Amino acid sequence: MRRVRVSATRIIRTIAGLRPFRQSGFVVKAQQMNDKIVIHNYGHGGGGITLSWGTSHLAMELALQTQFKRCAVIGSGAVGLATARLMQDRGWDVTIYSKALPPNTTSNIAGGQWSPTSVYDEEYLTPAFEVQFEQAMRHAFRYYQNLVGPRYGVHWISNYAIGRQAPSGDSINDKYPDMYPQLMSLSRDQHPFDADYVRHFNTMLVEPAVYLPAMLQDYYGAGGNIVIREFMDRGDVLTLDEPVIINCSGLGSRTLFEDAELIPIKGQLTFLLPQTEINYMIIGNGGLYMFPRSDGILLGGTFERNQWSLEPDPVATRRIIDGHRAFFEAMDDPWASP
Repeated sequence: MRRVRVSATRIIRTIAGLRPFRQSGFVVKAQQMNDKIVIHNYGHGGGGITLSWGTSHLAMELALQTQFKRCAVIGSGAVGLATARLMQDRGWDVTIYSKALPPNTTSNIAGGQWSPTSVYDEEYLTPAFEVQFEQAMRHAFRYYQNLVGPRYGVHWISNYAIGRQAPSGDSINDKYPDMYPQLMSLSRDQHPFDADYVRHFNTMLVEPAVYLPAMLQDYYGAGGNIVIREFMDRGDVLTLDEPVIINCSGLGSRTLFEDAELIPIKGQLTFLLPQTEINYMIIGNGGLYMFPRSDGILLGGTFERNQWSLEPDPVATRRIIDGHRAFFEAMDDPWASP
């Protein structure tokens, strides 16, 4: 395992994105609105890419209960594209309506690790949502395994969770260990990090810059159509011709469907020049995380509730860089230059 070379001179970009978060979790439900059936699929917090195929599968099941075979999908991020592809695979005529296409979607500003994080607040968790959450998680886990390989930019990777105290045993990894293979606690002599508590597990890493264009290509190849359109409100949405409308508008649902519980959580990422020798991920290092992608070494670690600004914060950038620099400088790398 090699050391990530962290320095300001290696920074290639810093970006910020807004996660669509609801304290009670995402929404997947059907509603009759005038002569339309609206199926909602939004509010995934930090688990949008992870859960996209799973909640889209649940939304698809609702759509299949209708007598129709034609639908509109609002949004062209990971959730909208997964929904559209699933409907196409069931023989539906699908049109995506979106104000922007990749690479200008929220999904493009995502880390891409397969693991649902910041999806809900624990005190708002209900038994009904917990069942839905697990269903979505399991569907997504299986769908993504079909996409592993260079074409979709999906691959398995080792994760090292760095803790300041011994694991409590109630993490999402412990709750669903069959979806976190090779889950184990490591002793000091089993890892190269300056940390007393380290856990290992494997997940899939999804690279948005590769994955989203491949999904778009599949959608077009299956006869899909895209209309660039920005909706102003619910009434505007209901003017669409399609009898079934699947709402994957993410944070846009706050305005379009008046969901006041939906808020943004600002996340900020700094990318360093790529290092092809880095083949592992770090999470939980004082709230920081590192993902190695082909488009650069991703460094993250912000979680700002109800912040609407897409402007990166220089103070947060400095904290992310300094924290990662200190962590990796303390890492044992016998091949590093003196």
